[in-house]
Amino acid sequence: MKEKVRNIGPKSAAWLRQVGIHSIEELTELGAVASFIRIKRAGFRPSLNLLYALEGALLDCHWQEIPDDRRGELILQADAASALLPPARGKQVHNAPVSTTYPDAVDSDDTLHDEPKPE
Repeated sequence: MKEKVRNIGPKSAAWLRQVGIHSIEELTELGAVASFIRIKRAGFRPSLNLLYALEGALLDCHWQEIPDDRRGELILQADAASALLPPARGKQVHNAPVSTTYPDAVDSDDTLHDEPKPE
């Protein structure tokens, strides 16, 4: 977002821009839930506060003023939409050391060596 929008700080504005939402008009057209899901789909990890902030931006009120029943509706809609997203592909961390094997470094028993191939 280029213009200042209520409830939308620099980080949220950057996320919105990165998913193709550049104006309050585009946010209005998509709605809070679809915009929130677009941010999640892009790989960001927004909290529910962003969902409320987007709704507050559309209603021109502080995000904490969103009534509890409306928050519940937003959560249900976001959960339903999130269920349709593919599973997240996070970084896998391995604690074991990594070694390189070379297919042409084969013993007579057809097992690979773990040490690097000599030059």
